[in-house]
This record gives sequence, C-alpha cells and structure tokens, in this order.
Amino acid sequence: MGILYVLETHVHADHLSGCRDLGSVTGAVIGIHESAPVVFPAQLLADGDSLEMGNVHVKVIHTPGHSPDSVCFLVTDKSRGPEAWFVLTGDTLFVGDAGRPDLHGRETARKLAGELYDSLFHKLMRLPDDIEVYPSHFGGSACGRSLSGKPHSTIGFERRYNVALKPRSREEFISFMLSDLPAQPPEFETNRQKNLGLVPVPI
Repeated sequence: MGILYVLETHVHADHLSGCRDLGSVTGAVIGIHESAPVVFPAQLLADGDSLEMGNVHVKVIHTPGHSPDSVCFLVTDKSRGPEAWFVLTGDTLFVGDAGRPDLHGRETARKLAGELYDSLFHKLMRLPDDIEVYPSHFGGSACGRSLSGKPHSTIGFERRYNVALKPRSREEFISFMLSDLPAQPPEFETNRQKNLGLVPVPI
C-alpha cells in the first residue's frame, strides 16, 4: 500500500510539520488549502474539493477560524457504505473546545473568531450526529483552552457538551473565544515560518 497524499489541516504553529519530508520519501502529493502562502510544491485545495484514494473519498471543508487556511477532511469509506464516517477536524474543533483564533496576531483575532463561529455552526454542526470527530490535539496543547484528554468524539456529543458550542450569538461567541487565552508560546511564529518553507529547517 502506497501513500498518495500528505494532507495538512492548516499551517501549524505548535510544531514542525514533517509533510515535506514524508512527501519526499514516499512521492506523495502534499495537500493544503489554497490560502496558505507556502513556497514549496503542493496541491492547493479549495472548499468542496474531493480526493479519491481507492475506496476512500475525502471531501475538503474550508473551516477558517483557528487560522485562515484551516480545513477539515470529511472521510467516506465506500467499501463500508455511501455515507461519511468521520471528520478530521485539525485545530478547528477539539473534544471539549475549539481552536484559539488569536495565533495570527491581535489585529486579526476578532475576524478569525467570527469566521470560526461560521465554520463551526454553519459547516461542522450541520454534519450528522454519528460522524466521528478526530482532532489534531487533545489535553495539553496550547492551541486551545479546555481540551479533553479524550482523543476522539462524535459530532452529536460535541454538539451537546462542547463548551465552545453552547448556544450563543455570534458576538457572544467572539467574546468567549477571545477571553482567558494563555500567552502564545514564543516559538509559534518561527514554527509557522518554517512550515511555510520560508525559513530553512536544519536536518
């Protein structure tokens, strides 16, 4: 079995991505949202794009908020049935919380928080309750505040119990998501520049 794609949910800030190394070793195509200003070869993905890998169908859902280029991947295993099975939510939706919208600077945090509201309530929360949720992080990550130690969940469980998904107006949600945020670790911006390919990464 070969690796066809290395898919990025967004340009990461909390760690160095191995996508280029893995792509180089396997010959796989790197996929990332078209708004990510990467300077290395990649297949630029848009909202609604589909990727086919044998029996697996992957639909791209653009979910800006944690970052402008955030996407989720809705996965269907056609050998099991025609309906989607799970969604890879990156740093958009965690178990228990949602991704912080302030990592691109204070000047864009409010705009991104509003986009996160739209991504969560107008896109992800329109998925069926039984869709399984697999985020990029669980408890201990600096990319959110109230992450559970549980590594996966379902749309229905998060709809009922996720602190970020409680009924709020858009403005109330923005205020909530911008409150009580921990300081951004100093290495985040450097990591982001490295993951864009703008700064060399020593081997």
